[in-house]
Amino acid sequence: MLIPKKQRQSIYEALFRDGVMVAKKDFNAPKHTEVETRNLFVIKAMQSLKSRGLVVEKFAWRHFYWYLTDDGINYLREYLHIPAEVVPNTLQRQAPRPRATGPAPTGGDQKPQGDRDSYRRGDGEKKVPEGDFKPGFHGGYAAAGRGGPRGRGTSA
Repeated sequence: MLIPKKQRQSIYEALFRDGVMVAKKDFNAPKHTEVETRNLFVIKAMQSLKSRGLVVEKFAWRHFYWYLTDDGINYLREYLHIPAEVVPNTLQRQAPRPRATGPAPTGGDQKPQGDRDSYRRGDGEKKVPEGDFKPGFHGGYAAAGRGGPRGRGTSA
């Protein structure tokens, strides 16, 4: 399929910047969600790169997912005239998150955060059924479960 050069270049720039590309499987969509071009152009450009082994394609729930390979990164660097120092966002290391620098929690009688009892109701006392409470299951569907009488047509 013939794709205008400006639109192909914008697709390749978005792919190189993020390292991944997502497109809904809708060939008649007028616009792609991330790139200012038709969705069909994005799908066909990625299909072309996939046939050359430059991207890996995954498909799930009516969406295409494409990931750049190392060969694809090198190809797009040459095509877009990008220096070797620039890498896609998927290959950049994230800065470590700063840790809280407050006083360390002391031991003692404090419960750890996220304890299961923190979301339960009541004041901590267990509620036990009174009297001769005997729970039981009386079967909701006649002869449909295990242990029920067999239906017609079976020989026992």
